[in-house]
Amino acid sequence: MEYKYARRISSIKASEIRELLKLTEKPEVISFAGGLPAPELFPIEEIKAANNYVLEHNGGQALQYSTTEGYQPLRKWIAERMNSQLGTSFCDENIMITHGSQQALDLSGKVFLDEGDAVLCESPTYLAAISAFKSYGCKFVEVETDGEGMIISELEKALKAFPASKIIYIIPNFQNPTGRTWSLERRQQVADISAKYNVIVIEDNPYGELRYEGDFLTSVKSFDRTGNIVCTGTFSKIFCPGYRIGWIAGDKDVIQKYVLVKQGVDLQCNTIAQMVIAAYLEKYDIDAHINKIREVYRRRRDVAIDAISRYFPPDTKYTKPEGGLFLWVELNDRINTVKLLERCLEHDVAFVPGNSFFPNTNKSNTLRINFSNTQEGKIADGIARIGNVLKEFK
Repeated sequence: MEYKYARRISSIKASEIRELLKLTEKPEVISFAGGLPAPELFPIEEIKAANNYVLEHNGGQALQYSTTEGYQPLRKWIAERMNSQLGTSFCDENIMITHGSQQALDLSGKVFLDEGDAVLCESPTYLAAISAFKSYGCKFVEVETDGEGMIISELEKALKAFPASKIIYIIPNFQNPTGRTWSLERRQQVADISAKYNVIVIEDNPYGELRYEGDFLTSVKSFDRTGNIVCTGTFSKIFCPGYRIGWIAGDKDVIQKYVLVKQGVDLQCNTIAQMVIAAYLEKYDIDAHINKIREVYRRRRDVAIDAISRYFPPDTKYTKPEGGLFLWVELNDRINTVKLLERCLEHDVAFVPGNSFFPNTNKSNTLRINFSNTQEGKIADGIARIGNVLKEFK
């Protein structure tokens, strides 16, 4: 039978890379492919206690429908956390709870994008953001990016060339896939550009708490003069991803538009998950937990960088991220990393080829390494395996 699908479905294609990466589910494969937190760091006993507390004291409320905006004590905690760390001026009314920050990206497409609008993004950028926005019929404009973030002259050039630009999408802290962090100057300049051209900035910040060295930097939102900058965040990287609890933060009028579209999607996020997280935050020391995560990931990052320097070809370029979950590798131009992945899977090791992170251009000699979900000995072993394949690769 021939089904009459919506036109948007034709733009959504199955990823050949994702099909290849299904092979990473085999237990013998050392996988650097996912952006997964380390499950051994999940605070399982504390979550169990918080869950029991919520059910014993507020079980009826926890198992009932709730507001679309989300559980108010949790939203209040998020606002205060952002204010203290990122230089924002939020209250609970500026926050809406989402199913991870990924839903925040999808809802942003619903709120802002019409078919033919342009999304300006870093080059490369987060692959699932490309997927989220693409279904709304937008086109992508890659803005040349260096170690400090988007190059501002190139961003302004793109805005003049594409007057239908609706969104500037950025990940200023430990960017996925490169691990790079924007300078404070670039953050302020993007806020100024947003005001000048009246264009929305989606400031995606899933990794910001995971800084291993250097100083924490205030957000792009902290420089916002017009209300054009919307922020996303998540508990997936600092707590656990299984609850799927994130948030979108912005001016109250903007958040009300997100509330309207979320009501048409799922009405609300999981009530008990929100209440359990709020109970954990009240009863336990989240900063001590995050510090434990930082220390483990810092060591794993260092092992990955050291292994790449030892086992990859001498002309390899790679980032040295100050935090986050990823580092970015650029190989000799003659290397096609999709073909390299096929060969590496034969040796039970995997990564994500870099092409997936470019919506328009073709950078087939790049790849992303995730170091957070692999123990240190396996990191060195896995990168050595990739290095051995590279020695023989033609």
